Amino acid sequence: MTQVALWVLMVLVTVSSTFGKYYPKTGKRIPQTLSRGWGDQLIWAQTYEEGLYWSRSRNKPLMVLFHLEDCPHSKALKKVFSESDELQKVLDEDFIVLNLVYETTDKHLSPDGQYVPRIIFVDPSMTVRADITGRYSNRMYAYEPNDLKLLMTNIEKAKKFLKSEL
Repeated sequence: MTQVALWVLMVLVTVSSTFGKYYPKTGKRIPQTLSRGWGDQLIWAQTYEEGLYWSRSRNKPLMVLFHLEDCPHSKALKKVFSESDELQKVLDEDFIVLNLVYETTDKHLSPDGQYVPRIIFVDPSMTVRADITGRYSNRMYAYEPNDLKLLMTNIEKAKKFLKSEL
């Protein structure tokens, strides 16, 4: 009887572990400090220039995420961003990702001002996709935790533009 109970317990543990957190096809990666908690299994570019290089050489769009470590809005978005397996999977497979806690010298990355959190998409031709915006007219590239569905739609738009324009 105890062997049957032990066998059933092992099956339940195995099944429940397969429905866990998203892990890349190459297996679980060592968390990077560059993730800053936004997705430890993603490979993050270190600088904007490196992100542009990877984007161009791998023919993938670049997603630039501006945030501050102590900003309550950034913290709230980080929580839902890092917990969304669907988002993490799409970013891992189809995007180059960069998160910055400082502003860059490229003024195209702040078309409507410098605020956080802000997400900007750049295509492999190094064109900032100013047409992919969030829902707010006064902070066009801002996303809040309840905007995750809109962010996923915009991620799909960035992928679609890549296929149709390049």
